[in-house]
Amino acid sequence: MKSVIRVRVSAAQAHYGGNLVDGAFVLQLFGDCATELLIRQDGDEGLFLTYSDVQFKAPVYAGDYIEAVGTIAEIGNTSRKMEFVATKQITRPEDPSLAPSAMDVLAEPIIVATAKGVCVVPKDKQRRG
Repeated sequence: MKSVIRVRVSAAQAHYGGNLVDGAFVLQLFGDCATELLIRQDGDEGLFLTYSDVQFKAPVYAGDYIEAVGTIAEIGNTSRKMEFVATKQITRPEDPSLAPSAMDVLAEPIIVATAKGVCVVPKDKQRRG
């Protein structure tokens, strides 16, 4: 099972100079993937217990299109181990002579973050199996 979310990062998400977006934005996308996966698996949003092995690998800027993918790697009695990857699909070209509205679709998406997580759905909340 897989959850895919693709969003354009808004200027409101830019937290640092140069329109750089803070890593918490990507973690929020991972959390949304996890919620969708739990709903599809169990019929309940469940609870996010922990992130591990979070790695930020490339910068994200306002205007970028980011795709977050989450998968359930292992299903326990109440726990759901998940893996997440976020990639940059579209970004602003580095050529400053181009119009501010110029964007490039990347031939090869850039991995911007990865993580693992564990979510829990209490037994009495599980409606699917």
